[in-house]
Amino acid sequence: MQRILGYMRKTIQKYNMLSDGDTVGVGVSGGKDSMVLLYGLNLLRRFIGIDYTVTGITIDPGFGGVQGDYTEAEEFCSRKGIPYHIIRTQIGEIVFDVRKEKNPCSMCAHLRRGALQDAARDLGCTKLALGHNHDDTIETFIMNLFNEGRIGCYSPVTELEDKGMIMIRPLVMAPEKEVRRAARRAQLPIVKSVCPADGHTNRQRTKEFLAEMERKDHGFKDRMYTALCNSGIDGWKR
Repeated sequence: MQRILGYMRKTIQKYNMLSDGDTVGVGVSGGKDSMVLLYGLNLLRRFIGIDYTVTGITIDPGFGGVQGDYTEAEEFCSRKGIPYHIIRTQIGEIVFDVRKEKNPCSMCAHLRRGALQDAARDLGCTKLALGHNHDDTIETFIMNLFNEGRIGCYSPVTELEDKGMIMIRPLVMAPEKEVRRAARRAQLPIVKSVCPADGHTNRQRTKEFLAEMERKDHGFKDRMYTALCNSGIDGWKR
């Protein structure tokens, strides 16, 4: 975890993500990114010099009308003394079974994000942390460019004025391979996704495209990230 903590610390300090007295709600899907983020933020409290607390929040979409099993994540949080909350929803049923969306990812993400923000607000959180990593950032930048014809990405720090909190992404400098390695070495519990669209999304296709470009032209992804930072858009900066 040391490399990941280094990335996180640098990101938090560069973008001034945390302050004394913050209550940080961490969106926990159960995947490697969110579990590493939760564990990393809890560890950083010991030496980063900022007095904040951490709480985990899981939005269960209820795919197929069945509640997700987050027992391992719940037990992990209990062992580490991290407060943990599971919010049960019918988002999966609404998107896949009722509306039968042909392109479900956008609506599902929108509904889950709204539910997560509401839960964090209701729990008194001042910050909401999401687990987007370095590779996710590049993928989003490319997807916006190629699919929507615009130059943009999510921001490292976003003020949610209507929720009275700030959304942060402390893993944006951490490469996915490092996140995966940290999750494995720390033996973090990973909840396998049961989303019907998992592995068949536009993001997956973009991930495969970037992997192929990286094989052909080493450093391709890093140059995309540098271009984003140099642009200064959406709160990104060198």
